[in-house]
Amino acid sequence: MQIFGFLGSLLGYVLWAAFYVFQNFGLAIVVFTLVIKLVLFPFSVKQQKSMAGNARMQKKQKELQEKYGNNRQLYQEELNKLYEKEGVKPMGGCVTMVIPMLVLFGVFYAVAYPLTNTLHLNANNVNQAVSYMSTIPGYVTSANPTYQQIALIKIFPNIVNTETIQGLFSSAEAQQIHDLAKGFDYFGFSLLNVPSDFGFWSWYLIFPVLCFLSNVGSQFIMTKVNSSTMGQQQGCMKWMLYLLPLFSAYIAFSVPCALSYYWIISALLSLVQSVILAKVFGPVQMTANSEARHAALLFENEAKVPYAYVPRETSQQNTSAPAKKKKKK
Repeated sequence: MQIFGFLGSLLGYVLWAAFYVFQNFGLAIVVFTLVIKLVLFPFSVKQQKSMAGNARMQKKQKELQEKYGNNRQLYQEELNKLYEKEGVKPMGGCVTMVIPMLVLFGVFYAVAYPLTNTLHLNANNVNQAVSYMSTIPGYVTSANPTYQQIALIKIFPNIVNTETIQGLFSSAEAQQIHDLAKGFDYFGFSLLNVPSDFGFWSWYLIFPVLCFLSNVGSQFIMTKVNSSTMGQQQGCMKWMLYLLPLFSAYIAFSVPCALSYYWIISALLSLVQSVILAKVFGPVQMTANSEARHAALLFENEAKVPYAYVPRETSQQNTSAPAKKKKKK
């Protein structure tokens, strides 16, 4: 949890910088997501190349299986030689599949703890303000202790002038909290709210629904685009196409809307990125590039071989002159 909190604190600087420019957390999340995609773009290219390389190796791998099927050790040795020769790393794209999940956890900690991870206020002062909030008459403490800082932001405009709050935060810090509270309003929704607090029949249900639809649509189109690199989906893989978006919708229902909004924007941007990468680094393009490199290498090696020059006249004389017959003794 400390690792995710540290990651959330780092990402909080980017979120706060974007919010400082646009003064709206919804727009800040869009810019933040674009920045994250640009930073992770080299890893995405590496993952796409790895998928295309594995697809290219399928036919040759099948031939090795037929040839060395009874000798597992020899098959593995030949397979490793094949991957090394072709410059393909079978596990090269696994790391890039983990990084987006780490970023998602980091965004959660930046959103769930906006005062300490986004504004980077003193943690002791924030905790004292949260404790003071629970002593306010008529205030009902949130059932989820994770979102205490969010609850403080919501009621902060009503308690900013109290002696306790003024003793904990400077006027500049109080203004930052006030601006942040207003900046979470987005198209009539507060991105600080958790949909589960309003039940199934509220407009906030649109966030889990959009989260589900964006992830299903993104995975479906990405599967079609990358069908040649991913192969035919079988059994559980087809179920995962729907189970993962369902899980994301469940999470979106129980976390602040800002996180599910980030998830939606990230899924849409990932879709556009995958379509572009599949066109540029697909198996056909990668195979053509590989063959072009091999042809260039052969041409270069042939150019290094010294050329034996034979004069034309000498060559003609040798070919035109009749062979002399040996005299019999």
